[in-house]
Formats: sequence, structure tokens, C-alpha cells
Amino acid sequence: MEIKNLASPPLFLGDNLALDFINSEYGTGDDRHDCFDDPRSVIDWLETVGLVPKGTVAPPDLLEEARQLRDAARAVVHAAMNSSEADLTVINSLLERGRPETRLIWDQDTQRYRIDVRSGTDSSAGLLWSVADALIKLVTDDKFEYVKQCEAHNCILLFHDLSKSHRRRWCSMATCGNRMKVAAFRNRKGS
Repeated sequence: MEIKNLASPPLFLGDNLALDFINSEYGTGDDRHDCFDDPRSVIDWLETVGLVPKGTVAPPDLLEEARQLRDAARAVVHAAMNSSEADLTVINSLLERGRPETRLIWDQDTQRYRIDVRSGTDSSAGLLWSVADALIKLVTDDKFEYVKQCEAHNCILLFHDLSKSHRRRWCSMATCGNRMKVAAFRNRKGS
């Protein structure tokens, strides 16, 4: 499979942080696009979804760790969709190493106690912890049954079908849905 680095932005069609992270590699068949081509591109994605502040410095191992997490997350979601088991080593390791520090502190300005959460933005695991946390919440949620893979031929995108009827079939009606409807129309017309 050839992975191309195109100049297009990541797709946010999954209706879930973990699924959007998995969908940072997309395409059909062997024509794939990886939104993560260097550590800065991972930081840009994390900034876009609001997980890190602007100007966050990327640790050198961030690209490798992000791709490992994405591959492991994809495997876990597909395994859960098929009621089977996946290797959880990468995810559990990242959850342990990146866990934010939570403390109770006294806020002098408000004269109240408050929770102070500090995530390790200096480590790859700290930067990616929120994505791994979103993944475990997704696969253990009662509504996981509504996680689907796009029905378009060779599309690998996943989405959380939050529609009222849960009958969504495509990652995006504008792309895959339209393409599939045109193909079905041509098949009916005998072209």
C-alpha cells in the first residue's frame, strides 16, 4: 500500500475524538493519505481539536507514538466491532505513561478549592493521553454499537452514527455517499 502525503487537511467526520484520530489516515483502496508526516503535523492536529495550546513544542518521538496509537486504536475499534480481542499493549502503555496529574489546590483569588489537572505536554504520551482516553470511553460505552465503517467501496473511515434513526451509511454524503449513489444509478441504467 502506498501512502501519499497530500496537501489536504485532516477529515473530521467521525463525530468522536478517537475516531477522528484514527481517520487521520484515510483514502480508498491503496490510495491513502496520512495527515501525520512529521511531529509538527501531529501537534497541528492536536491544536485543531483543542487538546494542546498554540505553540506547543513537539517531542521528537511524537510522530512514531501517534502512528502507533492510531494503528492500535484502529485495531481495537475493529476488534470491538467484531466482538473480538485486540492487542492493548500500546494503548495501556500510553495511558499509564501519559496520565495527567490531578491535584486539589486552594485558589487564593476565588477563595475556594479547585481541581488542578496538569498533563505532560513535554512528552508524547502526555500529548496523546486524551486521545487514548477518548478511545477507551468509546469502546466501553453502550452506544459503541453505532460505530460504523463507511460502506463506500474501499473507504476505511470510521464514524459514530449519532443520527436519530442510526441509518447513516457513509463517512460523508458529499464524498462517498454521492459516489455510491452515482454508481448505483449507473448500474440501474445499465451503463
